[in-house]
Amino acid sequence: MPSLINVSKDFIRSIYKPINPLTHKGLQGHALIIGGSYGKMGSVALSSRAALKSGCGLVTAFIPQCGYQTLQNALPEVMVLTDEADKYLSNILFDFKPSAIGIGIGMGVNTASELALQKFLKTNTFPLVVDADGINILSKNNAWISLLPKNTILTPHPKELERLIGSWSSDEEKIDLAVLFAKRHNCIMVLKDAKTLITDGDSIFQNTTGNAALATAGSGDVLTGIITGLLAQGYDALHAAILGVYLHGTTADIALPDTGYQSFIASDIINYLGKAYLQLEK
Repeated sequence: MPSLINVSKDFIRSIYKPINPLTHKGLQGHALIIGGSYGKMGSVALSSRAALKSGCGLVTAFIPQCGYQTLQNALPEVMVLTDEADKYLSNILFDFKPSAIGIGIGMGVNTASELALQKFLKTNTFPLVVDADGINILSKNNAWISLLPKNTILTPHPKELERLIGSWSSDEEKIDLAVLFAKRHNCIMVLKDAKTLITDGDSIFQNTTGNAALATAGSGDVLTGIITGLLAQGYDALHAAILGVYLHGTTADIALPDTGYQSFIASDIINYLGKAYLQLEK
């Protein structure tokens, strides 16, 4: 197993790309967030807003029809495309070239959505982040993992990780299995936990920010949006994952004196992203 590399602020500053003062939204990347199902549209709203607040110039959400009004009202800055189905994803179609795509949040694991994901993966060539039900569907259909573009970022929480790589008897075995999976499938693994790890199969990076406040509903959806937004802005996949996790954790560290552990929610991660960037730039 490779040795753990602690992600310091100096390391983050070495990969961070300050905003060009002459940039415009067309140069800041266009993120596409694909997901949602009846009763789970909040996940896409959180992820889309997080992508915007990460610095992404444009964000489009692709969702079932039932979520159209919700997203348009909640997020006027986000463009919305809808599936032909009302309550779930069935056929993922879009007519532009996104800079990066985040897929899987809140999409459910029904047969139609599973087949929609398979069809999408067969043709997709854009940089990709897969989370939540996207990971669960891949766990049920292992052969589809080979359809992932090189350097796809997977962001499983512990239970999703177990479904994907199998059970383990120790933290060391878990890391070994994740490293092997990343190496075998040429992907980036973000192992969400109290101490989140990121591996590309060659190196393992341990995040040094964050606290127990992040153990809240929607926290992972926000992380997917941040990482997708960074990927869309031109960061390579490994750096997008490391920086995204670092910023995500920093928001909780900054907010803690204001919110405490219990009252911190996923929207607070998004609200404190600006201060996380400012702290990085000090």
